[in-house]
Amino acid sequence: MKFSELGLTQDLLTAIEKHGYVEATPIQEKTIPLTMAGKDVIGQAQTGTGKTAAFGLPILEMIDNDNKDVQALVVSPTRELAIQTQEELFKLGRDKHVRVQAVFGGADIRRQINGLNHGAHIVVGTPGRLIDHIRRGTINLSHVKTLVLDEADEMLNMGFLEDIESILKAVPDERQTLLFSATMPAAIKRIGVQFMTNPEHIQIAAKELTTDLVDQYYVRVRDFEKFDVLTRILDVQQPKLAIMFGRTKRRVDELTRGLELRGFNAAGIHGDLTQQKRTQVLKQFKNGEIRILVATDVAARGLDVSGVDYVYNFDIPQDSESYVHRIGRTGRAGAHGTSVTFISNAEMDYLKDIEKLTKKRMQPLKPYTHEEALAGRMSVAASSVDEIIKTTSNVADSELVDQLVEKYDARQLAAALLGAAANVESMDAEFKLSHERPLPHKHGGNGRRGGGYRGRRDGDRRHGNGGGYRGNRGQRERRSYDRGSRNGSGDRSQRGRSGAPRRQSRNFVIKNND
Repeated sequence: MKFSELGLTQDLLTAIEKHGYVEATPIQEKTIPLTMAGKDVIGQAQTGTGKTAAFGLPILEMIDNDNKDVQALVVSPTRELAIQTQEELFKLGRDKHVRVQAVFGGADIRRQINGLNHGAHIVVGTPGRLIDHIRRGTINLSHVKTLVLDEADEMLNMGFLEDIESILKAVPDERQTLLFSATMPAAIKRIGVQFMTNPEHIQIAAKELTTDLVDQYYVRVRDFEKFDVLTRILDVQQPKLAIMFGRTKRRVDELTRGLELRGFNAAGIHGDLTQQKRTQVLKQFKNGEIRILVATDVAARGLDVSGVDYVYNFDIPQDSESYVHRIGRTGRAGAHGTSVTFISNAEMDYLKDIEKLTKKRMQPLKPYTHEEALAGRMSVAASSVDEIIKTTSNVADSELVDQLVEKYDARQLAAALLGAAANVESMDAEFKLSHERPLPHKHGGNGRRGGGYRGRRDGDRRHGNGGGYRGNRGQRERRSYDRGSRNGSGDRSQRGRSGAPRRQSRNFVIKNND
């Protein structure tokens, strides 16, 4: 269905056309008419299916520009997703002159307060920072007409259930509520029953989530061999732009160091980095200045970068839905993509569960030899030799050149040039990853933990110790992500502080130039 058939005004259709959109995705086609009709909607769909436009377009359609009150509130689990949602709403609402304000931890709350005071039609925020504004009285939600809970299952996993309930109670009872989630655990169903009015349930089937444009492979490998196997695969496949997932923050940091040591252009992101650093890394990745982005699940949640041709699951995720989220970073907008997942013999049950969900078998990939990796690296280096010769042909001293020509034949000199361009020495740089505790046995049996998994699903909320987390699911991690720790990196840390902020919030204000 074309967007022009969905009853949207010309201002929005123009913005949609500028975005390059032509036909609505399934979630957009089903959600937009219901939302514009004032219905409450529960949308079950993965990241990358177009949810932002699905709820954003009808919200923008219903905004009253003459009213400076907050008319719509979007709650997002992470800062990155909040920023990304704000940017997309800003672009789609440009021609309607809609004001959009994001509020999230790790940024100066005073700037956010100033933006709110100047009027915002739509506010996009993370739960902890929204609660801060509610308690400070710096945000007025009494006129909210539409509330959106985006990635609701992820917010529950991060321990934000109480905050979500508090936010729901802070907005008017007479409102429209839209809830989007990849999965439907009991807690989300309770939210639907308790806080929504006869919601329409839209579900995008799993077969629509795992695109046929992604070739999915797995590599069986022993833990101590994983990094060597990985770098050889990278040398052969030579991704133009890749995202690599590690289970813990420590794993991300170590993988990044190891990849750089072996000559790869890589950078990592996880929840312990400042917002300024995370934003900088993501910008460099989107611009192609970084070829490999190493990330935890949470840090990459909602990440939408065009041109990602490979996804590497260095650590297989603990639940199948996370796998779908991960590989959804590639094979987007009609482009072809490839995913490679590393597994040990003990993790085969996880692979089987993934295949059951995606209804698609992963193909085995045989690890490459050192010789194949060297050939791959040399092949890429050969294409750069012409450029090296062009830029250095007039630099070298002719006498030194003559001496080298006399000492070595052309073949030796060409091999040396190619080896230098390929940075061959870095291939075998010594590096060893710290041992990570293996995943628990998936289906019981005689596993060391008795088969029951009582930990978190995403290692980004751990503190890099590689172990399972068995404590309270909400309080500990929630502070380290949205609210921050006491060192000033999160939501609550700015209270009473007069020091310079780590990062200023983004406030997109569209001004009428007439």
